[in-house]
Amino acid sequence: MVAVPLLVAAWLGTAAAWAASEEPKFHDVHFHLTNYVQRGITLSEFLEIAAKDVGRTAVFGIPLQQKWDYFESGDRAPDYYLHSDAALYYYSFVDAIIAEEYQLLPPEDQARFDPMITGFNPTDMYAADHIRRVLEHYPGVFSGIGEFSIHKEFVTSKILGHTASLRNPALDRVLDFAAEVGLVVIFHNDIDVVLPTEAQEPVHLEPVREFFRAHSDATIIWAHTGLGRFVAPAADHVELLDAMLSDEAFSHVHCDLSWDEVAKYIVRDEASLEAWTALLERHPDRFLFGTDSVAPSGRDGYLKTWRDYAPLWDRLSEATLHAITIGNYERIFDEANRKVRAWEAGQ
Repeated sequence: MVAVPLLVAAWLGTAAAWAASEEPKFHDVHFHLTNYVQRGITLSEFLEIAAKDVGRTAVFGIPLQQKWDYFESGDRAPDYYLHSDAALYYYSFVDAIIAEEYQLLPPEDQARFDPMITGFNPTDMYAADHIRRVLEHYPGVFSGIGEFSIHKEFVTSKILGHTASLRNPALDRVLDFAAEVGLVVIFHNDIDVVLPTEAQEPVHLEPVREFFRAHSDATIIWAHTGLGRFVAPAADHVELLDAMLSDEAFSHVHCDLSWDEVAKYIVRDEASLEAWTALLERHPDRFLFGTDSVAPSGRDGYLKTWRDYAPLWDRLSEATLHAITIGNYERIFDEANRKVRAWEAGQ
């Protein structure tokens, strides 16, 4: 077996050489190689789709498997959580799928990926042990954990077993271990419920803030800024984000701008574009772009989210656009890779 320090040096050298020779449009902080029934494409096929438009990609599967319950859907095989009333369950083998796909690549292609561990149950006190086990079994591969979900529209209620919660000590153990190792955390938690009560602060906002405060040693990326397909932004959503990102207590928290379902809120009208542009210009170091593409079948589908955000990109200064699409990703993941490889070397 090659010593971990040698793996670190090889990775850093290959990544630096690749970065110097390419000028991508963006790095993708949010990409699912597999879907809700663990089908998808290979990393080599993804590189053909991405071509030179995409530099590096934080790649992960879907941590949940949609059950095909014959008594619920008959011969109709669901492949998305909204296609069936049957349950979802955690699927740990997804981490092995991602790791072994990565290991099949030559070093110059490996340098374009930052794989993430996501096949753990955040309600299980053994979840942190799963993450440790994956790191030990696949040294030199993973950079972080996630995307994993706690409160997510129509998903949380479908998962078999105990309901995930921000107040579960099992989740605290996961974040504490991530901080110890240096793993990036990509975390999905809706800011509100699907049918919020009028004149009320978003239901999950304060619990999320409490969760962030409790884990100030972890590097956290809040997926979609808490929005979703059915969880729309409140009138003061941008102001709430601005207040949080302006507070030193949340200096370890970043947000991703991902998913075409979220882009529709941001680019929907002039007022929204102005508000989001001002927010990003005030906090250019706190946002990253991601497609949230799931096992795309072709280039057009994969790049849809990038195109959907184009009205926003057109308004940003060159420096802010570069930070969101390139610079912040490299800063966060380069640091994570150094820390994780060092932790692995010490085991």
